[in-house]
Order: sequence, then C-alpha cells, then structure tokens
Amino acid sequence: MLHWSIQPLELPLRYVWKISRNASISKTNLIVRVSGQGHTGAGEAAPNVRYGESSELLLEQLGMLQMKGLATIYSLADLDALLATQPVAHALSFALEAALVQWLAARAGQPVWQWLGVPPPAQAVPTAFSLPIMEPAAIGGFLREQGAARFQLLKIKVNQTEGLNLLREVAHALPGHALLVDGNEAWPDADSLLQFLEQVRTLPGINLRLLEQPLPAGLADDYRYLRPRSMVPLLADESVTDTADFADIAQQFHGVNVKLMKAGGFRRGIELLRQTRAHGLLPMLGCMVETSLGIAAALQISALADVHDLDGFLIVSNEPFGLVGEELGQLSLQG
Repeated sequence: MLHWSIQPLELPLRYVWKISRNASISKTNLIVRVSGQGHTGAGEAAPNVRYGESSELLLEQLGMLQMKGLATIYSLADLDALLATQPVAHALSFALEAALVQWLAARAGQPVWQWLGVPPPAQAVPTAFSLPIMEPAAIGGFLREQGAARFQLLKIKVNQTEGLNLLREVAHALPGHALLVDGNEAWPDADSLLQFLEQVRTLPGINLRLLEQPLPAGLADDYRYLRPRSMVPLLADESVTDTADFADIAQQFHGVNVKLMKAGGFRRGIELLRQTRAHGLLPMLGCMVETSLGIAAALQISALADVHDLDGFLIVSNEPFGLVGEELGQLSLQG
C-alpha cells in the first residue's frame, strides 16, 4: 500500500497581500505527500476562501479519504473513483492528483510533463509580477524595492475606490510598462467599469494590456455587454470553474486565467487550457499564493499557455523548497 500524509505549512508573506476581497500577512497551505515502492510524490493545496475552502476543511477531508481507502490508490482512475464517492475541495483534489502524478511519473522514469502527454516547458518562462492593493503613495517605493521593472508584465490588484490612483502611480513610476489589471470582482456592473476604463485611458504613461475579472462572476449579461465595448481584452478568472461552458465564456471574455488549484487537478487544468484555445480565447496560466512546489507543478504544463502569472512563490518569505528559480522576470525549474 501507499503511504499518504498531509502537513499544514504556515507561510509568512514578504508584504501585506491585499486584494479587493481581503488582506493577509500569512497563508496556511497544505503539503500532501505519497510514498511507496521506492518512489515519492508531493502536491500543494492553497485553500481559497472565495470557494469556502480552509486548511481545517482540507485536513478533515484528507482524514476521511484515508478512512475510505486512500492507501489503496495506485492510479488516477482509482483516485477518480474515490473522489466520486468522497468529494473534496478543489485545492485538495489538485494536491492529491499532483502528488500521485509525480509518483507515477517517477515510477515510469519520466518527467511529469511527458507523463501527462503535454509539450515540455520552456527553459525560461516569463511571468507577470503582481502588486497588491496598497496606498498609492507607496507604489513607487514598492516597485523599486521589488525590482518590478524586470518583469515584462505587471499585474495590478485594484479595487473600485483606489484603482485609478494606483494605476496613475504605476504609470508614473514605470511609464509605458505593460500592465494587467485584476479587479477580483470589485465593480458592480458594466457601466461603472466602462467609466473607470475611460478615466484610465487619460492617464499619462498608461499601457493597459489586459483586464481580469472586474465584475462578479454571476453578472454574465453584463460581461456580454462589456466584451465588445472594453478597450482591453477581458480575462475570466472566477467566472471559469471546472464545469465552465466555453461557448458561453467566449461570449463574455477574450481569454481565461486557468489555475490548477481551482481546476482541481492537472487533467482538468489541461482540458481548460485546451478548451480556451479551441474557442479562440487567450490561454493564461495563473496561481494562488503558493510555494515553489505548486509553481513547479504549474510549470510542467506551462507550454499550453500564452501568458503566465506564476509569481505566487515570490510573495512567500523564506520560500522552503527552492524548486523554481527566477531571474530577470523568467522562471526555471531547478534540479
């Protein structure tokens, strides 16, 4: 039988991580490990409060799986059958699948990407770098301290009240730098968002390239109205779950930010990225606040995306695993 374990991992952050919904100075992720037959595998779960996930819930769910026979799981089909009878949070589902896939790939003597049947990751993968919401006056110093100019694309977390001032300060500090604005569902409707975009258009030095999930996911009609009127391509995040209707998504957005933690596993993440491209949408691969264990997993399928937002491990203070390196805004697998 295989041996499975789960370990909570407290992750102090390098700075306050604030988005439109919440703010935090630390995260508690969970590390799932599997071992047996001379091989090991590990996966990371980053609980998402947006979907009612917590570290306590995931620990409880893993305990139930162990009672239901997790140790007898030797294949993805076995794992699927168990999760069909004992559903778990998507973040835990991903950690379980990632650990098992790593174990299976090691047993087969293959890298994970090859075992999954996807193209190999590039040796260096450019990533966006994210700025949390902060006082606008702090933007310039933050950009200098973090060396943010080395990243080709900056992702700016905004809310409705301070969004314009935040963008003004970023454009002043780094005029012409490519920006992705992430609203995390902060605007209440399409018209208020369009007014914001008109104001953004007037900012000196602004180079807004992409706009991610500015309205709540439930406002599908507003997104259909907004899509042809937006001055920049719209990316879906919270609007795309593991059961997304891509024909409908294509009427609302220009691209999709796929996160393995939300998808619930490699296979569903791969399918979401392929569906995104098949519907003529821009495929983007994103992340939560994660260690390099989770980011290394995402890099295994990174060749399927055109845009990468995989900087979650750079937010972590004293990142513990060292599985991913970053140089000049580009990521590479270590070892």
